[in-house]
Amino acid sequence: MRIVRWGASDPAATAACYEVAAAANAADDPLGPPLTARRLRSWFEHPAEPAEIWYVPGATAGSAQGWYRLDLPAQENLDRGELGVRVHPSCRRRGIGTALLGHAASRAALDGRSILGSWVLHGSAGEAFARHWGATPGLLDVRRVLVLASIPAGRVASLRERAAQAAAGYSLVSWYGRTPDEHLSGFAGVLNAANDMPRDPGEEDEIWDAERVRKQLDDVRAVRGRHVYTVAALHDATGEMTAVTDVETDPDTPGWANQLLTAVVRKHRGHRLGLLVKTAMLDWLVEAEPNLERIVTGNAAVNRYMIAINEELGYEVLSPMVQHYELPVADVLASGAVG
Repeated sequence: MRIVRWGASDPAATAACYEVAAAANAADDPLGPPLTARRLRSWFEHPAEPAEIWYVPGATAGSAQGWYRLDLPAQENLDRGELGVRVHPSCRRRGIGTALLGHAASRAALDGRSILGSWVLHGSAGEAFARHWGATPGLLDVRRVLVLASIPAGRVASLRERAAQAAAGYSLVSWYGRTPDEHLSGFAGVLNAANDMPRDPGEEDEIWDAERVRKQLDDVRAVRGRHVYTVAALHDATGEMTAVTDVETDPDTPGWANQLLTAVVRKHRGHRLGLLVKTAMLDWLVEAEPNLERIVTGNAAVNRYMIAINEELGYEVLSPMVQHYELPVADVLASGAVG
């Protein structure tokens, strides 16, 4: 089986990989956010950290049967590779996924990685594939969606008022797009505080500073063409940034938005800051994105605090759930499944 490395200079290969992803999403995640060709292309072309993409060409020119992307973290988790495999539904159960997995394991081993991490949707072909390979299940994420038209009149205003009362001594700031220079360090501090969120055992903390925020978040989001809205809470007495929420919209899918980070610094929890920044965000988005209909978020199933906030706002479970898996590189190589 021929496996070819993807390159940005080959638009036909990008289009072929998009067709695979779109067909896989239609089969496995019909209720989820739509994937546009431009979004996939920007994700391929502008990774936040080093990444490789390889694909299996189809029988006809300009087509593909499957592909994988292997992300290779460059600052922490240097023993890991994050792998996403997609196979066209019409080409499944032909050994293509196995060949791609074997190829990815070989590439990961060349880079000194010993673990492949991935996520799959419950009930999908990907989950069956992970179980077949004996991958170890890790964190379970539950996706939720907020349909803006279903929010009862006055609910957001009422929740925001209650949160503001509990958050006396804190003020809100907001920005669109790149993080203002004066907030870079504070934003990095909240990202570091978010390291206490649930995650799979063995995953190392990501250590953020102002430069990393600028390069891996602001620069990447800008070149991908994303619209990012951020609301943060500052502690009046110290000026410390204590909570952040940010939401991403895409001009190609104006009806959908993705919730990115929501985090509160541990010593400032208990003041309803999470609810405060999220309600302020909703008020802003209603004005800034008039065509917005839905916001999608995901939380570890054990993250009761954030789930409670989302349920207060009216988020409902969006099936299927997301299951994380890990698989030793050595196990794949020992099987002989090398593409």
